[in-house]
Amino acid sequence: MLRVVSGVMPVLAVAVITTATAVGCAQTVTGTAQRSDAGVPDPDRSYGYVDNRCGLLDDSTVQAMLGADQITRPYSGAVCQYILARRSGGAPTVDVTFSWFDTGSLQRERDLATARGASVTDIVVERHAAFSARRDTTGAACSATAAAGSGVLSWWVQYRGQAAGDPCVDAEKLLSATLRSDM
Repeated sequence: MLRVVSGVMPVLAVAVITTATAVGCAQTVTGTAQRSDAGVPDPDRSYGYVDNRCGLLDDSTVQAMLGADQITRPYSGAVCQYILARRSGGAPTVDVTFSWFDTGSLQRERDLATARGASVTDIVVERHAAFSARRDTTGAACSATAAAGSGVLSWWVQYRGQAAGDPCVDAEKLLSATLRSDM
């Protein structure tokens, strides 16, 4: 048998229960939101020199990302070196180095950068704990280093003979592209 209830009392009861539930579940917390850190997102991935690519990036990709007219890679291996030439848009000569140490640690790299007098800033790049290290000795220079795979990878960018500009932007751009690349 179905009984139909009408009137104000059922509506009032629903309103009281809904209000009590909403008030009982609401609370304010203090602090700052933190991203979940489950360690390195891809512990088995390799970023080494493979198929004539450094950091999983082709030379033409590095050239395009940094707006260079010419690119030369005089050395490739565990460390890859580039010399880029620009006719416009910043430093005319840009030195770039990629490195991946499959058993390195982010803390060791941070300690080395600090010991060499770099200004170190913690960053997150593509969900990876990372830092940038700015040190201007023979030109504006910066490295962006991240925990990746079983070790650490780093892109270092220097505007040769230039004190102006922010090479950290370019270093972080290359690091981000490497971390997003598919093998």
